[in-house]
Amino acid sequence: MSDLSVSPLSALPPLVTREVWASAVGLTLDTVNSQCDRGYWPVVKIGRYSLVNVEAIRVKAAERAQEFAL
Repeated sequence: MSDLSVSPLSALPPLVTREVWASAVGLTLDTVNSQCDRGYWPVVKIGRYSLVNVEAIRVKAAERAQEFAL
């Protein structure tokens, strides 16, 4: 598996594990776990796995960018 920590966020798949997300954004796994548990990051539960919804983050970022576009 390739190291996603050096890839831009746009290269990430739509759903990633909390470990991959922590590596991609440069936070510790404990920090990402706490933020996910508090609802800071959108999470999708699939079976026993909890995946960060990167696509939802991209959409929200694009919406926010439109709000502040000059």
